[in-house]
Amino acid sequence: MLTRTRAPAQAPSQVQTGLGSVCLRDVGKTFAARRRGAAPVTALDGLSLDAGPGEIVAVVGPSGCGKTTLLELVCGLTEPDAGSLQAAPATLMAQRDLLLPWRSAVDNAALALRVAGIERAAARTRAAALLRDFGLEGFERARPYEMSGGMRQRVAFARTLLSGRTVLCLDEPFASLDALTRQDMQDWLAGTLATQPRTVVLVTHDVEEAIVLADRVLVLAPRPGRVVATLDVDVERPRRRTDARLVALRERALRELRA
Repeated sequence: MLTRTRAPAQAPSQVQTGLGSVCLRDVGKTFAARRRGAAPVTALDGLSLDAGPGEIVAVVGPSGCGKTTLLELVCGLTEPDAGSLQAAPATLMAQRDLLLPWRSAVDNAALALRVAGIERAAARTRAAALLRDFGLEGFERARPYEMSGGMRQRVAFARTLLSGRTVLCLDEPFASLDALTRQDMQDWLAGTLATQPRTVVLVTHDVEEAIVLADRVLVLAPRPGRVVATLDVDVERPRRRTDARLVALRERALRELRA
C-alpha cells in the first residue's frame, strides 16, 4: 500500500526557521513500457532512505539504477507505486545549470522569487546579496555565456536556495565540470552548507564526492535500485580527501559497487 505525506509548501519570500526531513520506506517505482511489446521498467524496488534535518545524504550507484527517479519522488515530480514517502518541501537542482541565456546572473538567481510574485527590485536585491556571498560580486549582470562553468553552477545553486524549500535534491550538480573545478566546487558547497544548512539528498557517480560531502552514503544495486550498503561518514569537517578514514570509506564504497 502507498502512503504519502508532504508538508505544505512555503513561499520563497518567507524566512526558513527549521529544516525539513525525508523518509522513504520500501518505496517502489515502475514505468510503463514506452513501445509495444516492451516490458515495464522497474526503477526502484524496496528502497528505504532517511535524511534528518540538516543532514547530507549521498546516493551512489551504477547508471540506470533509479537515482534520478529517487530525487523526482522526493520533490513530488512523480509518485511511487509502493511503500511510504514523507518529505518536507523539496527542490531539485538538475545536472545542468539550466540558466536562461537571455537573463543576467542576478535575474537567473532571482527566478524562483519572481515566479512567487515578488517584485523585481526586491527579488534582485535578495539574489544579489546571495551572489556576493557566493563570490560572484561584479558578475551580477553577466550573461551565462560570460561565466565559467563553476560560476554558472553557483548561480544555479543560489536560485535553488532562493526557492525557499527546506530540502535540496542535487542531481550530479558538478558532473559537467572538469576535475579541478569539480573539486573546488565540492569544497565551496561544503563551506556553503556549513553557513547555510539545508537537508540535502545528493545523487552522484563520484564516490569521492559523496564521501567528502555527506554525513551518510547509500550504495544502490543495479536496476531495480535498492540499498545494498550504508556508510556513515563520521569524519569532522572541513575534510581532506587524503584523510585515511575517507580513503578507506571510498574503497569500501567501490567494493560494494563492484560486488
